[in-house]
Amino acid sequence: MKRQTLTRIALACLAAAIAVQCHGQTVAGIPHLRKQGAATQLIVDGKPFLALAGELGNNTATSLENMQPIWPRLVAGNLNCVLAAISWAQLEPREGSYQFALVDGLIQEARRNNLKLVFLWFGSWKNGLSSYAPTWVKRDYTRYPRIRIKGGKSMELLSTFSSASRDADARAFRALMRHIREVDGQRHTVVMMQVENEVGVLRDSRDRSEAANQAFAGPVPAELMAYLEKHKDSLAPELREVWAANGFKTAGTWEDVFGAGKPASVDMPIQTNSPPLSQEEYQTGWRKLHWPADEIFMAWNYARYVNKVIEQGKTEYNIPMFVNGWLQQPNMAWPGTYPSGGPLPQVHDVWRAGAPAADMLAPDLYLQYFDEVAQRFTRNANPLFIPETSANAGNAFLAVGKYNAIGFSPFGIERSVGPDTELAAAYRVISQMSPAILAQQGKSTIATARMNQGDAPTKIELGNYTLSLSYVGRGRVPIAPLPAGQAAPPAAPQGQAGAPQADAILVSSGPDEFFLCAGTGGLRIAFSPNRPGPATVGLGDVEEGKFVDGKWVVVRKLGGDDTGQGEILTLRANTVLRVTVYRYE
Repeated sequence: MKRQTLTRIALACLAAAIAVQCHGQTVAGIPHLRKQGAATQLIVDGKPFLALAGELGNNTATSLENMQPIWPRLVAGNLNCVLAAISWAQLEPREGSYQFALVDGLIQEARRNNLKLVFLWFGSWKNGLSSYAPTWVKRDYTRYPRIRIKGGKSMELLSTFSSASRDADARAFRALMRHIREVDGQRHTVVMMQVENEVGVLRDSRDRSEAANQAFAGPVPAELMAYLEKHKDSLAPELREVWAANGFKTAGTWEDVFGAGKPASVDMPIQTNSPPLSQEEYQTGWRKLHWPADEIFMAWNYARYVNKVIEQGKTEYNIPMFVNGWLQQPNMAWPGTYPSGGPLPQVHDVWRAGAPAADMLAPDLYLQYFDEVAQRFTRNANPLFIPETSANAGNAFLAVGKYNAIGFSPFGIERSVGPDTELAAAYRVISQMSPAILAQQGKSTIATARMNQGDAPTKIELGNYTLSLSYVGRGRVPIAPLPAGQAAPPAAPQGQAGAPQADAILVSSGPDEFFLCAGTGGLRIAFSPNRPGPATVGLGDVEEGKFVDGKWVVVRKLGGDDTGQGEILTLRANTVLRVTVYRYE
């Protein structure tokens, strides 16, 4: 008996040790974020993952049957990740009763198609309203109160000033994350979560319920003021400007510290088309805080609410979680024409103070000002992930190569996906070059180029060389070098909408080695040294190919006419090249 007892104890200890070891491996291997230079990368199964994604329509993934014909189209479009909504109403149709069959089915089908998933939690809010909350929540407006806008009118929009709403949302989200951990904690199909969707107050600049008015008349929370004081020198300039205009006060009411809210006399328009804005305001007003106290007040209260939901979810399964924002824009310049209080760049610091559990603040980026918005969203090292955008293939290159984006995801992807689209071609070449891209993100050894037909040649310093680039179009390109400084002949005026465009990602992978990929347009590239030594540069190996399982595979070697007889490189559309160069006299 004694020997058997000792054996059982030993086996139990061994099993416990194995369990602890396995648990440690699982925790260490779950999706997480990791810094690399100036970039933040998504790490999945120990490796950086670049999400070449698409977001499904709001209700597309509400049934497995509806998704069946869509999965193969996503794969054919060269996606490696899909964003799909999970609504609170569908997850918890009756209070305390959770339904996970849809979640399980989506995970299984994603695995079958070798796709990763980002789930979008449509909880208390979707597009600034509460249409995806369960019916049992909507019916009990006493327990789960709505906001009120000017005139005391209520809306189908849950108030941030209800702990009952917040806690019910957080319980449901925690149950969802617990289940995802149970079914996917070792397989890692689900790589990130979006928590809520485009939160904020619409049709007024802030909540005007009794609870909100009382809080607005009270002091700014000390923890927010402490955060702003600590980060005073690095605050978003829009926020710092309004705080400075009020004397950098460190205490007081919201209007004392941040300026006046919206006057009672102003009725909120649906859009701010001119009028009510002047033409100048229409062009510039969307970059500013209007009635700042109102928007900052709402940003704080949404952030605190959402932070509680995220914290509860991470208690069960701590994978990266982000919050997305409906952007301020020329047609929607005033808070309330866009959701007031959402995670927009002018109030990012308020969100960082109020929702430290959020890993990223993400833009739903449909504006023509892609560069400007991406730059504003990457201030203070905020990682860039674009969960919603248009299917602009060129912007995928820009996001990944210039702004170190974790991923790019056009909305309504099921309506535009296909093997013959420009987006599919862009995803193919970015994927084929992704090991080189991911190795250099956040460093000075990666750059992007965007050129329109008719642009003058441009120069980019990269590694030990300066690259001189000229646009050469989509079709067959000249095989002889152009005279120095001469661009290809223009077919449309520079900058004209719809003019042919070329986008490329350029990587210096070694002292004399480059990996290059282009989108729908081609570029001619001449190399010159920017370090002491021989002044003439020749092309060495020029290989068209791709990375397969992290290793470079040559499709064909190029020379002669395809390399300008070794003097100038042609980077053709939808192509990946490995190029070595050398110097001589």
